[in-house]
Amino acid sequence: MKIKHLLITCLLSITTLFAAAQTNAAADPNTDRGYIVKTGDIAPADFELVLTDGTKTSLKQLRGKVVILQFTASWCSVCREEMPHLEKEIWQAYKDKGLVLIGVDRDEPLEKVKGFHQVMNISYPLALDPGADIFGRFANKKSGVTRNVVIDRDGKIVYLTRLYDKQEFASMLKAVDALVNEKTASVN
Repeated sequence: MKIKHLLITCLLSITTLFAAAQTNAAADPNTDRGYIVKTGDIAPADFELVLTDGTKTSLKQLRGKVVILQFTASWCSVCREEMPHLEKEIWQAYKDKGLVLIGVDRDEPLEKVKGFHQVMNISYPLALDPGADIFGRFANKKSGVTRNVVIDRDGKIVYLTRLYDKQEFASMLKAVDALVNEKTASVN
């Protein structure tokens, strides 16, 4: 009886520790959450973005603009949940104010990405990421998508999101607004 009681107590303690660790990781924006970059870093810029219409661009070419790279995929249900918010609350609100939003589709063929773009009814561009090579410059390739990397006009990473959390999205929106409107207040 004592051993059974001891085992149950140990299991409950371990479960509580794991739950607390996950809660703290989600609440702490400084945890990596699969990222290999962090806020304050200069964004990797050694790649080219090829959009679904064949247009090519790069972070180097986009210097001077606020850039959001949204890592996504057609199979990602959380991405699908977040994309209408990105379209309405960020892209439509700031596209004429020096902001560039590009969805970077993880390792899917052109026709699938074009279909995804149309089904999602978004107007911001999607780029191809064969082999998840662009994704791998920002996060561990074994990590999941539904990520936003917000990059300031000087190429510095100022905000990182993971999954779609309404509070985190609202905080990112404030950061974007401050960057686009060049407010000097903290963007965190």
